[in-house]
Amino acid sequence: MNTDKLFAPFQAGSLSLANRIVMAPMTRVYSPNGVPGEEVAAYYRRRAEGGVGLIITEGTAINHPSAVSHQNIPNFHGEASLKGWAKVVEEVHAAGGKIVPQLWHVGMARSIGQLPNVDALPVGPSGLDLAGEQITEPMTKQEIDGIVAAFARAAADAKAAGFDGIELHGAHGYLIDQFFWEKTNKRTDEYGGDLEARTTFAVEIIDACRRAVGPDFPIILRFSQWKSGDYSAKLAQTPEELARFLTPLSNAGVDIFHCSTRRFWLPEFEGSELNLAGWTKKITGKPTITVGSVGLNSEFVTAVTEKSEEDNIERLLEKLEKSEFDLVAVGRALISDPAWPAKVQSGRTDEIIAFTSEATKTLY
Repeated sequence: MNTDKLFAPFQAGSLSLANRIVMAPMTRVYSPNGVPGEEVAAYYRRRAEGGVGLIITEGTAINHPSAVSHQNIPNFHGEASLKGWAKVVEEVHAAGGKIVPQLWHVGMARSIGQLPNVDALPVGPSGLDLAGEQITEPMTKQEIDGIVAAFARAAADAKAAGFDGIELHGAHGYLIDQFFWEKTNKRTDEYGGDLEARTTFAVEIIDACRRAVGPDFPIILRFSQWKSGDYSAKLAQTPEELARFLTPLSNAGVDIFHCSTRRFWLPEFEGSELNLAGWTKKITGKPTITVGSVGLNSEFVTAVTEKSEEDNIERLLEKLEKSEFDLVAVGRALISDPAWPAKVQSGRTDEIIAFTSEATKTLY
């Protein structure tokens, strides 16, 4: 395999990476009471030592009572948590890596009564859960403004802690995505309506974050067509609809789009081999990250296609060589093997430790 393009340097604005491999954000719930400790810092450092160019942290809670749904999901607010994240940054940088936090609010994906704040009700554009059931009242303008401000505060804190940028989680049916999706956004004010109008909440967050961090601090937006529990969902049915969706987000100041799919090799629309990251780059001209079962062996994805670890990577390299996208996010393969990048680069794919669910039971 010719992996030269995968391990070529990447530059976008102030973000300079040694290679094109990104660690995808993956919730690990190993931060007691929301505070990432030394174990978390060591976990991320190992991935930087293993050759990851850019680490995107697991989702982190912005400063809102119902932002997340577990007491051990890390916060991105409060002195203890921010001090813990500063240590993570220090460790990753010492190993030669770059790192951005993923800033997160789960919205209506949170159930009533869940930790860490059992009395906090879930919030969403229309108070509808992902099944379309009415759970709470629609968010007020005051609540929207408060959450926009909380995202901006987290962005400023990320810059102060030494991170290399931020990622906003706008995918998978969480709060920002609930505004995007017509099934969960039935608003009739400026935050609802057609697909372009439903980007207003995200545009306000991006704009507020940009003002908080200045013009040269990278902002990544993760988005997806699919939702948790609804893998067939689509925001955009055609490239034209995707353009209407992406244009206001790009204009608001997104530097890189992180395009979440479940299988990177599947075309997004009929009549083209481009995946979601490929179409997004073509439409916006901005760098994109592809993701979706990269590096997983045939046993894991056998229901979709029969292929080996090496076949998977070769298909990825073909698309990268065509510059369909710029960066490649690797998820579960990095949980099981922190040295996955180094092994791929040196041709030791037979030595890669295959992912199994057992790997999620420890934070190695």
